[in-house]
Amino acid sequence: MTKPKKRAGLPSREQILDFISNSPTPAGKREIAKAFGLSAQDKIALKALLKDMGDEGLIDSAPGRAFHKMGGLPKVTVLRVTDADGDTVWAVPERWEAEGIPVPRLRVREQRGKRAALGIGDRILARTEEAGKGWIAHPMKKLAGGEEQMLGVVQEEGGRLYLRGIDKKERHSYPISERNGAEPGDLVLANKAGKPPRIFAHVVQRLGDPFAPRSFSLIAIHRHGIPNVFSDDLLAEAERISKQDLGKREDLRDLPIVAIDPADARDHDDAVWAAPDDDPENQGGWKAVVAIADVSFYVRPGSELDREARKRGNSVYFPDRVVPMLPEILSAEVCSLKEGEDRAALACHLQVGKHGELKSWRFTRAVVSLAANIAYDDAQTIIDGPGSDRALLDDRFAPGGEKRDAIEPALRHLWDCWRALNKAREKREPLDLDLPERRIVLDEKGRILSVAPRERLDAHKLIEDYMIAANVAAAKALEAKKAPVMYRVHEPPAREKLVALKEYLRTWDLEFALGQVIKPATFNHILERVGEADFRDEVMQQVLRTQTQAYYGPQNAGHFGLSLGSYAHFTSPIRRYADLIVHRSLVDAYKLGPGGLTSEEAGSMERIGESISTLERRAMEAERETIDRYVAAYLSAHVGEVMEARITGVQNFGFFATIEGIGGDGLVPVRDLGTEYFRYDEASQRLIGEDTGEFFALGQRLKLRLAEANPVSGALRFELPDGKGSASSGGERDDRRGPRGPKRVIKHRGRPANIRHQGRKR
Repeated sequence: MTKPKKRAGLPSREQILDFISNSPTPAGKREIAKAFGLSAQDKIALKALLKDMGDEGLIDSAPGRAFHKMGGLPKVTVLRVTDADGDTVWAVPERWEAEGIPVPRLRVREQRGKRAALGIGDRILARTEEAGKGWIAHPMKKLAGGEEQMLGVVQEEGGRLYLRGIDKKERHSYPISERNGAEPGDLVLANKAGKPPRIFAHVVQRLGDPFAPRSFSLIAIHRHGIPNVFSDDLLAEAERISKQDLGKREDLRDLPIVAIDPADARDHDDAVWAAPDDDPENQGGWKAVVAIADVSFYVRPGSELDREARKRGNSVYFPDRVVPMLPEILSAEVCSLKEGEDRAALACHLQVGKHGELKSWRFTRAVVSLAANIAYDDAQTIIDGPGSDRALLDDRFAPGGEKRDAIEPALRHLWDCWRALNKAREKREPLDLDLPERRIVLDEKGRILSVAPRERLDAHKLIEDYMIAANVAAAKALEAKKAPVMYRVHEPPAREKLVALKEYLRTWDLEFALGQVIKPATFNHILERVGEADFRDEVMQQVLRTQTQAYYGPQNAGHFGLSLGSYAHFTSPIRRYADLIVHRSLVDAYKLGPGGLTSEEAGSMERIGESISTLERRAMEAERETIDRYVAAYLSAHVGEVMEARITGVQNFGFFATIEGIGGDGLVPVRDLGTEYFRYDEASQRLIGEDTGEFFALGQRLKLRLAEANPVSGALRFELPDGKGSASSGGERDDRRGPRGPKRVIKHRGRPANIRHQGRKR
C-alpha cells in the first residue's frame, strides 16, 4: 500500500475512506492523524470530522476504536461459524449493529490441511478481506465458547428425533444426539455442534409445551439470553435492604399525589401533583411535583444488586409476565409508589409558566404517600365527566364516592397544568407519529382473549408530558452542577436515509428538499400534506425508518425526536438502569445523602451507556418477537379465513402484509401470484405484472386468505383468495398512479390532529 503524502491540513472525506479501506491494519484516529501528518490543532478538527462522517453513515467504529466503512467489516474481528456449503465454511460477525444493512456472510479460507478444525458454532478471531461483492475471512485464532445454543421443537421422523429451530430463518432440522428426557413436541434448549456435514443437537434443557400459555415469552427469554432468575443471595440482600429506615426526608405526604398507570401495571415508578402557583412572579403559572421511586437509596453502587441490575440493564415486559431488573420485593413492593403507603421518592419540584415553559426546578429526597393509584381509563372518565361512554369506574371512583370527591380536584389541577405543558410541546414541534401498540389481553390462565390496538387517551399524553418535563429538568440540573449526565441521545437522520426517504416520497408525488435544515417539524409537515390518505400509515412507517436509533451516553447531542437540547431519563429507575445512574448523579451533585454516583462510575459512563443501549435493543427485540408469537397463536384458529390486510413491504420474492387492526406480518410469495410474471420495481416498491399491468404496491389494501400461522416462530403466510394476481384490479386503488398511468394529486385535507408516538412513559 502506498502511504499518503504528508501534508498540512485535514484530509478530505474521500481520502479518509480510501485510507481506511486500503490500510492493512486497523485504522483509528491516531493512525489517520499520523498518516496525514496532522498537527495537534488538526487532530481536534479530525475528531469532529470523523464524528460527522459517522453521523452521515460513511464510517462506523469497531471495538478498539478502529474505523471501517459503513456496511463493511473491521480489519480484525470475531466471527462465528454458521454453516457449510460443500467444502466451504461460512461465518458471520459475532457483533453487527449496522442498522438496515444485512449481516455479511464471510467465506472462511482455512489453511491447507486444517479443514476439520472448524465446526458450526466455533468462534474465531479473523482478518477480513473484501473480495469482489463478498468477504473472505482468514482465521487467526480459535476462541473459547464455541458451542452454539438454539431453541427448537423436537420432531420425530422415521423413528428418529430431530430438532427444528424456532427462528424464522432456520431452514434445517438437526438429528438429536442426546435427548435428556425430551419427547416429540417439546420445546427445548440445545447445543448445536459437530462439523459439516454432520451437525447434531444435544438437548440441554427441556422447556415444555411450546403452545402452552406463557411459553411464548419463555422462548424469547431463552433465545435472547435474558437473565430471569435471581440467586438466593441476591433475594436475601434485597429482603435485608428493603427493611431499612427511610431517614430524614422532605415530607410530601399531605399532597394529593397520584400515580396514573395502565390498569395491569406491575410496578409504579412515578406519581404527579400540580396546583396553581402562588408565586406573584409566576402569575397564571403552576407548581408541580413529579415524584419518582428513590431506587438509589436501596440499590447502592458496587453492591451485588447493583451488579445484577447493570447486567440486566432494564426490565423486560411481556404480555404474560415481566422479567424485572430488580427483585420483586423492591420492584413491586418497597420501591413501587402505592396508595396509602409511605414510600421513598426523589422529588422533582417544577415551576411551570402559564405558557408551559419550565421556569425553575429543584430536587429533594422525600417521603410520599399516594392519594391514589388510578388507571388511565378511570382518570380519563373522571375528567370527561357526565356522558363519558368509557368503561365504568370501579367502586372507589364511582360518581359521588368519597375517593372520587377527594381525587377529582387533584386530577383537574393536573389537567390544567398539562394543557400549558402541551402548548409548549406544540410550539417546539417534536416528531409526531401515531404508531399504536398492540395490546394482548389474556385470561387468568394465560390464554389469549383478544389482540387489538391500545387506545390512546389524553391521560397517556398528560403523564408523558410530565415525565418529559422532569427528564429535561434532571439533565439541565446536572449540567448546571457540571455533574456527569447519562443522556438519552437521539441524533438527526443520516443523509443516506434522507436520500432514501426522498426517493420513496417521490413515488407518492411528494417533494422533499434535501437542502433544507431538517427538523422534527419537517416530517410533521410531510404528514400534514398526506392528510388522511389511505397510504398515511406507510408514510409514517417510512418516516420512522428514516430516524436514527436512540441511545445512552455521556456526550450530549440532543434529542432530535422530542426537539430538545438536553434530555436524560430520570423517571423509571425501577425498570431502567440509565435512570438509576441519573438519580445517583443528582444525589451526589445536590448532596442528598447516601447512594450517590461514585468516581468509578463517573469514569465509566461511556462504557455503561454502550452496554445498557445494547441491552435495551435486546429487550425491544424480545418483546416484539413475543407479541408476534401471541398474534400468530391468536390467528392460528382463523387459518383459511379471508381477512382485510395491508401490504407493508415489497421484495422481488413476494410481498409482506399485515392484518388490519391486529397486526402480524406475513408473506405472500411471488410464486403464489399465478402464472403471470411479476417484475419488481424497487423505486416504486411494487410487483408489476408484465402482461396485465396489475400490481401489488406498498400500502395497498386488499383481501388475503390466511394460509398458515406458526405460534412458535411467530410467522404467518398469506395467499390471494382466488389464487392469482388480481388484487389491484377492480378500482380499489384508483387514487394511486399505475405503473404507466397519470400522476396522482394529493389534496390538503386540513391540519390533522396531533400525532404522537405511542409508547411507554419517556
